[in-house]
Amino acid sequence: MSDISSILVVGYGSMGRRRIRLVKELIPDAKIICVDSNADRQAQAKEAGFIVASTIDEGISYSPDIAFVCTSPGRHADIIIELLNGGIHVFTELNLTSDKYDEIKATADKNNKVVFVSSTLIYKRQMEVFREIVSSQNKPVTYMYHVGQYLPDWHPWESYKDFFIGRKETNGVREIMAIQLPWIIRTFGNVADVKVLHQRCTGLDINFPDSVILSIEHENGNIGSFLVDVTSRTAVTKLEIIGEDVHLTWNGHNDDLFKLNLETKEFDRIKVYETEEHIEGYSDNIAEEPYRDEIREFLKAIEGEDIRYGLSDDRYVLEIIDNVERNYGKRYEYDI
Repeated sequence: MSDISSILVVGYGSMGRRRIRLVKELIPDAKIICVDSNADRQAQAKEAGFIVASTIDEGISYSPDIAFVCTSPGRHADIIIELLNGGIHVFTELNLTSDKYDEIKATADKNNKVVFVSSTLIYKRQMEVFREIVSSQNKPVTYMYHVGQYLPDWHPWESYKDFFIGRKETNGVREIMAIQLPWIIRTFGNVADVKVLHQRCTGLDINFPDSVILSIEHENGNIGSFLVDVTSRTAVTKLEIIGEDVHLTWNGHNDDLFKLNLETKEFDRIKVYETEEHIEGYSDNIAEEPYRDEIREFLKAIEGEDIRYGLSDDRYVLEIIDNVERNYGKRYEYDI
């Protein structure tokens, strides 16, 4: 980290600002260069004291050591490749397409640079607790998991029609699956089969289902149901893991993870963080610690350490999601 003196951030939206704030905690003396084509965001970045560029080429001309790609998730590939060819290690936010992954890997190898793919929930300590407990079982487990939030509430300051979550290619249901499936697979095992149920139950102006249930069979015998929706009028994260020797419940926060004591038959609270840091404007189950921890792992990867989640893992997850979407057919296309 002592060799990193300048950092390029592509996209000065909410996630770009979050990454700047967190990486400045870790490398406080680093120079920040922001690339954004939006004039208002350029002005905001200048006011914050950062160098501003309007194009990737201009940003690269400042010779940054590392870059964070914080643009909309459907258009990362070309940016990543351009940055790698500029001799820069790259941290990319969530990808919703596996476009050009082979080219990205080849370009990274050619330039001897790291590409780090964000999968924030893998770094959430609750998920590590789930993984440790599930992996310690000598019999299969069953899980039920529900994640949902009403689509217009994701960014209430703008229309969902103007936001990538409202587009078919990068829709909100797809994003939730891309966020959640990495930790599910890491915890419960690779996927052997997925059965899909889906429907439309809102009047939202979208061309994808707003409620999807995945029945997942894992290669090691674990099974689960995963309900994803953009329908729930309150944000929902609700997990239950059940086995002969284990019973866990979690509602998405730091203080509501419980494990059944098999002797007393009472649920004991497991608190993994003493406190959690939250940022105003985000749901109260979104904590800052995992975002900080994955930046730390990116910096360690530059120094040669292994990472938990890479391009091949991300491609695997996106292939599963593509297969799920192929099951949608045309059954949900009707007027409400």
